Amino acid sequence: MEGLKVADGNLVVYLPPSKSKNVSDAILTELSSQLFKFNENLDGVLLAYDVEILGVLAKILTGIHPYFGVKLKSKLLLFNPKPEMLLEGQVVKLSQQAIHVIVLGFSAAVIIEEDIPKDFRYKIKSGKGYYVSRLHKQHKIKVDTIIRFAVKSFDEEILHISGSLLSSNTGSVSWLHTNSGDRSLDDSNSKKLRVGEDRLESMEHNKGASNGEIVSLNSDRQTKKSKKRRSYDS
Repeated sequence: MEGLKVADGNLVVYLPPSKSKNVSDAILTELSSQLFKFNENLDGVLLAYDVEILGVLAKILTGIHPYFGVKLKSKLLLFNPKPEMLLEGQVVKLSQQAIHVIVLGFSAAVIIEEDIPKDFRYKIKSGKGYYVSRLHKQHKIKVDTIIRFAVKSFDEEILHISGSLLSSNTGSVSWLHTNSGDRSLDDSNSKKLRVGEDRLESMEHNKGASNGEIVSLNSDRQTKKSKKRRSYDS
């Protein structure tokens, strides 16, 4: 699945002087507080981490509440879906108007009616709704189905994804694995994904975390930036 990356680099975590007697626990507490949140400095949602303390900075930052910095060597697992990247998730709810998906167990995604292929028809059987392709009768999407979809936009504030199933390489993962290429012959509404461009953009964003540059994990101690929505429309 795209949207995941491992970043190796150096971090600085700022801690209050009261935590100086138990730095290790304070660092773990600070890192844990950043999990499943979008961090602008890291350019992604922190999912997991492995860190090693390199040293404590002697300089105390001045301000209303003074802090001291701790240097860390880190390996971070980050999630930052970009437009037209392919993600996979489990369907948790669907209706004639939308398909609701959970990605990696924490991020909600929605695929609205206009982003569902026209050859998919919504049906109800035994009180349960599901989608079935009129072109490929075995291609069905129902609750608990694992689907692959393309990213349209990602809201960093609430970690919400807007997705699309219009591309020929999206849909039920199990069906795609056994029928690779079939849908691309019939789907006149599909569009090609510019994966190469997105990967290049992702590499550019990831340079700061891998070229030895020190990144502050909690720079909001000094200047707190407001989060903003990154919305990309296809």
